Amino acid sequence: MTDLENNLRKFKRRHLIYYMEVFDDESGKLLGHLADINVNGLQLVSREAVELDRDFRLRLMLPEDVSGTAKVVFDAKSVWCRPDVNPDFFATGFSAPELDQNIRRIFMIMINQLGFND
Repeated sequence: MTDLENNLRKFKRRHLIYYMEVFDDESGKLLGHLADINVNGLQLVSREAVELDRDFRLRLMLPEDVSGTAKVVFDAKSVWCRPDVNPDFFATGFSAPELDQNIRRIFMIMINQLGFND
């Protein structure tokens, strides 16, 4: 793990009980499925590698019972990408330190309601 990855892991990530779809909001392309999350970033699992060091406008599709909204849109930067445990997929880490308070609140709800107990 690089120094950058270690610095971005100040907040523990929580694996979720199911994968939610995450799209590139500008192109509409499905980037992958949310694998884990914290209030400063997230990890996606996808069929294709995601371009590194790129700023994205992400659209995360939410379950109805999480926040009363179907989606959140926010900016994040791809900071690492590598083959997943399953070699048919890639795992990509995104940093999103500039989330507004409402989206941070939604992330906290997701962590508390949908995260695995560990």
